Amino acid sequence: MSACQCFACVLFRWGGLPLKRALIHDGRMQSILAFSFLSGYILSFVFEGQILYSLLELHNVTASGYIMLAIAAQFLGLFTGGMYTKSAEQARIVMFFGLGISLITSVPFFFAPSLLWGIGLAAGAYSSGAALAAWGYFLKAFTPRQERLRTCADVLIGSNIIMIALNLLSTKLSPFLGLALVVLSLLLGMACIWTLNVQPLSQESEAGTSRAQDNLRKGVLLLCLFVAVLTINSGLMYHVINPAFAHLGELTVWYWSVPYIAALLVLRKLPARIKHSRMLYAGMAGIVLAFLGFMFLGRDALSYLVVDTLLLAACGVFDLFWWSILGGLLDFTENPGLIFGIGLSANVLGVLAGGIIGLWAAQHRLTAEVTVLGLTVICTTLGILPLLNHRLVLLLKTHAYLTAYTRAGEVTHAEYQAKALDPLTAREQEVLEMILTGKSNREIAAALNITENTVKTHAKSIYSKYDVRSRARLISILLRGEDL
Repeated sequence: MSACQCFACVLFRWGGLPLKRALIHDGRMQSILAFSFLSGYILSFVFEGQILYSLLELHNVTASGYIMLAIAAQFLGLFTGGMYTKSAEQARIVMFFGLGISLITSVPFFFAPSLLWGIGLAAGAYSSGAALAAWGYFLKAFTPRQERLRTCADVLIGSNIIMIALNLLSTKLSPFLGLALVVLSLLLGMACIWTLNVQPLSQESEAGTSRAQDNLRKGVLLLCLFVAVLTINSGLMYHVINPAFAHLGELTVWYWSVPYIAALLVLRKLPARIKHSRMLYAGMAGIVLAFLGFMFLGRDALSYLVVDTLLLAACGVFDLFWWSILGGLLDFTENPGLIFGIGLSANVLGVLAGGIIGLWAAQHRLTAEVTVLGLTVICTTLGILPLLNHRLVLLLKTHAYLTAYTRAGEVTHAEYQAKALDPLTAREQEVLEMILTGKSNREIAAALNITENTVKTHAKSIYSKYDVRSRARLISILLRGEDL
């Protein structure tokens, strides 16, 4: 068993994934580990990372310039990374060299501040951003569409666990130890990518019509707008809220991402009957309460626990929302790296904008104004959300977070029978009902106490009786009223 696999055994236990299954899905496992190691480096170092802050503080260097430089470079890497990544093999190369460049550019930080710090930080942030974009190929290839929400949850949880570990060691022992472990993390990520087999991967697109591509462009554009606006609050968090509780270093260094991870674990295990879309509004309510709490509460440990729990749990909800949406959109493009990178770049752009505003607000001690801005951001995203939902369901007929096509539960058996070329059996009717409510084959099998292969057999029979070749076409006919 390789070092990557040994670490995977530990990492996958928190997600409740049996070891046997993890080892079977080796490509998925290795790609998740590679991403987690890379993202752990980003979160603990180049992207507002505690290790970077500790090193800058150790040498009495002003942090704001370095931080903004890294965020801007990360945005450019994400935005452009997919433009020169045209295949799964190229994606593997981009990820490998992205990890390698990030490793090399971390070395100057073991020495006294110099020009190499700025150059290295910009180069590391850009190359790691390009590597993240390239990972979109592996998300599409190694994870079926209905499982991508869980894969996105896995990489986000894994990344934050690695970040917490690196931050704790950096603050408790030495920032140089943290930096050394960052280098080790990048080496492990390179090993995972180097051994990743991408030869058999297919990157076929499901959407070939100009109308479908137009829907894809509009969906991605609206999603990016939603994410960029919403994550302004993340920038405010980094530069206004977190510094206000900096005196609680013993608590903040480890608790900061705990609510985020907890929210992801809950959403990952959320029963299919509970609509994820309702969690979006719960997340928005959490952000509102967090900013109000920041405005009216004190700066003691209890106040921090309240504000951070509300804010970071909400961030977990929103991150999984748009990450999983991006994962679903990858099936409609031949360049998943481009879509994934542009989607993630919207998050970084929002953080950058929020960071600039936050720095200005912190300098002028504008606590109330920051709260008003946070509430304004929520109101804006609430206005965008219905249009975004409508546009996305034109492509993603079913998704855990999308609320359209709820008419599925209202369609009667008689309606099914009227449209079918041949009568459906009682079991086929049950399977059809669950297909129309967005359940995966695995969820249907569990609900009906049958095997996935049996579900697939029933599904093929249903497709034949409706003269269709795909689940998406079946849903279009029954729920959108399209002709057979």
